[in-house]
Amino acid sequence: MSLPISCHTSQFGTLGQIDPSHLAEIAQQGYKSVINNRPDGEGGPDQPSNAAIQAEAEKLGLNYAYLPVVPSAITPAQVQEMARLLKTMPGPVLAFCRSGARSTNLYHLAMQLG
Repeated sequence: MSLPISCHTSQFGTLGQIDPSHLAEIAQQGYKSVINNRPDGEGGPDQPSNAAIQAEAEKLGLNYAYLPVVPSAITPAQVQEMARLLKTMPGPVLAFCRSGARSTNLYHLAMQLG
C-alpha cells in the first residue's frame, strides 16, 4: 500500500505519523531527507519514538532532523529552523507529524521567510 504523501512541490511533501517500517517506501519514492515535527510521547506509548525512526532512516541513508512542535504553539525560532533545514537538507524532503497539518503549517511559515 502506498503511503498517502501530500506533495506540496517536487521538493517537499508531508505525511501523518510514520513508523520505521515506512521509511523504505519513503526512500523508494525518492525522498532524501525526513523531518520529524511530532514531539515524542504525544500520541502515548503506541507512538514510535524519534530515536527508532531516526535509526532506521539513517540505516537507509536518509538525512534526518527532529524538530518537534506543538500544533498551537509554533515559535519563530522553530519556523527559522524549518526554513534552515529546507535550505540545507538534500531534497526532496518529507516532513511528518500526527496528521501532516502542523508540518504543512510549518512549511508555509518557513516559506514566508524567503
